Amino acid sequence: MTIERSFPLTPPSPPQAGERESIFPVSRHWSLVTCGVAALVAACAQMPPDKPDELAKAEPAVVPIPVSKEQPAPAPPAETPAQTPPPAAAAAAPPPPPPDLWHRIRAGFRLPNMDGVLVQRQEQWYSANPDYVARMMERGSHFLYHVVEEVERRKMPTEIALLPMIESAYNPQAYSRSHASGMWQFIPSTGRNYGLRQNFWYDGRRDVLAATGAALDYLEKLHNQFGDWNLALAAYNWGEGAVSRAVARNQARGLPTDYESLAMPLETRTYVPKLQAVKNIIANPRQYGIALADIPNRPYFATVTTRRHIDVELAASLAEISLEDFRFLNPAHNKPVIKADGSETIVLPIEKIAVFQNNLETHSRPLVTWQAYTMKRSDQPGKIASKHGMTLAELKGANGIPGNKKIVAGQTLLVPLRGDADPHLPDLPAPKLATSRSKPKRAKCYQVSNSGAKKQVPCATAPKKKAAATTKSPAKSQRPSSSSGVSTRALTGG
Repeated sequence: MTIERSFPLTPPSPPQAGERESIFPVSRHWSLVTCGVAALVAACAQMPPDKPDELAKAEPAVVPIPVSKEQPAPAPPAETPAQTPPPAAAAAAPPPPPPDLWHRIRAGFRLPNMDGVLVQRQEQWYSANPDYVARMMERGSHFLYHVVEEVERRKMPTEIALLPMIESAYNPQAYSRSHASGMWQFIPSTGRNYGLRQNFWYDGRRDVLAATGAALDYLEKLHNQFGDWNLALAAYNWGEGAVSRAVARNQARGLPTDYESLAMPLETRTYVPKLQAVKNIIANPRQYGIALADIPNRPYFATVTTRRHIDVELAASLAEISLEDFRFLNPAHNKPVIKADGSETIVLPIEKIAVFQNNLETHSRPLVTWQAYTMKRSDQPGKIASKHGMTLAELKGANGIPGNKKIVAGQTLLVPLRGDADPHLPDLPAPKLATSRSKPKRAKCYQVSNSGAKKQVPCATAPKKKAAATTKSPAKSQRPSSSSGVSTRALTGG
């Protein structure tokens, strides 16, 4: 290696533009230049050090010289990639996040794949109904980013983020005949067990944020209980008690206890194949003739909190979105008024947060135009509606009462607020569920093979409780017992 060293004995004149700094004029004959350089180097080496005047007459020279052993090696440049290796502890830069959420979901698939006729039937159904799939995906596009974030934070397979497609087609307003509600289809009791508030004004089962947290808590608990995601999913659909009894039954008979070996209702037996079919479609939509619209890998919504009661219609207006879109994002607030118990969360498109806050600050009129009214025995619904400037149909519509259902005494309704009076918005429990007069049907269980062949078998039942022993008096020792000790309650397998 060579370096350049200069000997500026006299200040050199700066080179002109376009000129090259050199100790000799440029010559056409490079051999003369080489000889001149060699002669000058030799002369400098023999020049005595005690003649500075002669040295001063010489022009400054910049010549390449080899690094010898007697001369210390110059310090290497401060920063050169070849000579400054990166620290061993420095971690590699993380890869950039995928721009599309579908790529992110596919990368997190970890559940073992399932194959068979049951999966193929579901694939064929989705392929034959592309409009249904498109609506489901469009609804899911509002919430999928949040669900994927929560699933990944818990280190769960991203297939779990697709489960609302099976439960409700990603509809947060869904309601089933068995009173399951919301995107994750919680029944009232399970919702309460996992902290979802339910009252007259608010139903946490329909709250996208609260219900997602509760559903993932429940699924984590089921996975820890059964040690298998397919059994955890079956328990989410059928009930953990029912799956536990089916597992115990197969264990007692020396049979396998995996999902496909258990006897269960057909709905539960096709539950995981449905999820597998959706997974397959998302993994390769072209194969099934499905076009998936791109979903950006970024949040769609954000939340604001309010400590004041506010009309739903006014909140939508302040956010400058339609009432339909507002209710879709906030289905937990199922009355015309959002009752703020301390603070309530409102979900809005992320670009509308600042709009809502600015409009709320400049709004000078009352925020609430409704109040609660409890029907008396002497009240007639038509007259109550007319008294508040409404038709009976409008009164029922504002309170979510079907047109053919009667309004009865003791029922709480929302009616328009008169004047500037403070609204009467008391704490009220959730309405009682309508009970069916028909007896619940016994669950039918089937043993279904991957080929689709099914055989009905008895469902595993809970062990019968032994009758409590009673102390018989000597005088009545021969009297037969009137109780058989056998419960006559219908077992539904739940």
